[in-house]
Amino acid sequence: MSGPSLRKPDAHSSIHEAALNEAVELRDLFQKCLEDGEKEKAFQVIEVAIEHWESRTLKHAEAEEEGLYKDIVDENPDMISTVIQLTRDHDLMRRIVENMKERLQSHQPDQLMITLLDSLVIIDQIHNDDEMNKLLNHEEK
Repeated sequence: MSGPSLRKPDAHSSIHEAALNEAVELRDLFQKCLEDGEKEKAFQVIEVAIEHWESRTLKHAEAEEEGLYKDIVDENPDMISTVIQLTRDHDLMRRIVENMKERLQSHQPDQLMITLLDSLVIIDQIHNDDEMNKLLNHEEK
């Protein structure tokens, strides 16, 4: 059973929007640190950004998969392909975050991290739109 805020489009959208805005702010701060040559600060910011993606977006994704998505498919089996697509988005974001963590172990923070952060943001934006338009709005009908 999913939490009530996950089922309410406005509340759910607010959760997504807040996390995404924070992620974009961290990405921009990281880029500024790189541009300014502040390597130690850049390292700290990218660590915070990775932790943010794990603790906010990916924890939220886990809650969706364990509750909301299962509930929706149980109620409407025709939604399975949409849920599979949305779960794939989560998997892509998990893989990118893991890639960033592994890369950080062996490399200094660099421009590739910006590309990875941008990829996360783009996937999350598309995912959030699809979730609102294909899953939650469908549920209200």
